[in-house]
Amino acid sequence: MIDFSNWRHTFKLDPDKPIEEEQLERICESGTDAIIVGGTLGVTYDNTLELMSRVRRYAVPCVLEVSNLQAIVPGFDSYFVPIVLNAGNPNVIFAPHVAAIQSFGSYIPWEEIVAEGYLVCNPDSSVAEVTQAKQITSPEEARAYAHTATKLCRLPIFYVEYSGSFGEPEIVRACMRAMDGAHLFYGGGITSPSQAKEMAEIADTVVVGNIIYDDSNAALSTVEAVKNTNKK
Repeated sequence: MIDFSNWRHTFKLDPDKPIEEEQLERICESGTDAIIVGGTLGVTYDNTLELMSRVRRYAVPCVLEVSNLQAIVPGFDSYFVPIVLNAGNPNVIFAPHVAAIQSFGSYIPWEEIVAEGYLVCNPDSSVAEVTQAKQITSPEEARAYAHTATKLCRLPIFYVEYSGSFGEPEIVRACMRAMDGAHLFYGGGITSPSQAKEMAEIADTVVVGNIIYDDSNAALSTVEAVKNTNKK
């Protein structure tokens, strides 16, 4: 299993979004701790394989965040499997996982699998729409989900996902208080070093995604901002 315990900053690349080779090189050689490959819509085996093959030219660790069975590609350092804890559609909580194990159980490299407890916090995001995520109404509710993930389910990663909008620090901080040995990822809406720094003061790992495609220089500036920030 890949050691993510010391990751402070990662970039998330979407297989369904084009990225020029020069831009990809700068991202992969930026000093980020890892590249996460994943997305919600338009992710296929072919575009995942193509992106992985390009990232593999660089020394940075590369993991796949599994979004659908058809896009699982061998060759990643590890596979992060999300479990959306606040999904309103029960068929997306465990049904896909059961189907995958039923079909491919004997081929699954369990030593490379890491389960993530996902808390979807932006009701306007694609992932919220797909999972029919229940809206998080308070830090106390968010903390209860974090306790469920870390104490009841013993999941090693808890991911606070705002996907496209910058999150509420109090929500993230409440989740951090419930980690109990688990690792907190934050992702969503980071467009500047100051925002990256703000979340790096709370979370174990800050994930930077969409800004890569809108302003690569701003994305690159988040690496140093996070790496030079200590949690409070």
